[in-house]
Amino acid sequence: MDDQTRLEIEAAAFRRLRQHLIEDRPDVQNIDMMNLTGFCRNCLSRWYQEAANAHGIEMGKDEAREVYYGMPMSEWKAKHQTDATDDQKAAFEVAFKQNVTDRDG
Repeated sequence: MDDQTRLEIEAAAFRRLRQHLIEDRPDVQNIDMMNLTGFCRNCLSRWYQEAANAHGIEMGKDEAREVYYGMPMSEWKAKHQTDATDDQKAAFEVAFKQNVTDRDG
């Protein structure tokens, strides 16, 4: 497979993952994704931002989230986010430390 074809297939897979998480399964909570997989929609938007910045495109966190979610984060939260339980919050503290803090530090 040539590099351009690989790039196009990877981009298509990313778009399909985004569609699944944003359109097909907006009911799945970010906190549950983070607790189970170590990443969530916010991580994907951050990785998008980091890739844009690496290519010389100035993009902040809020802008990247709006690009990824297709709407402002406040709108997404109002439409789809539920209150986290104490158990979810406790699990998130562990998952965030393992998957974000320890890797960024």
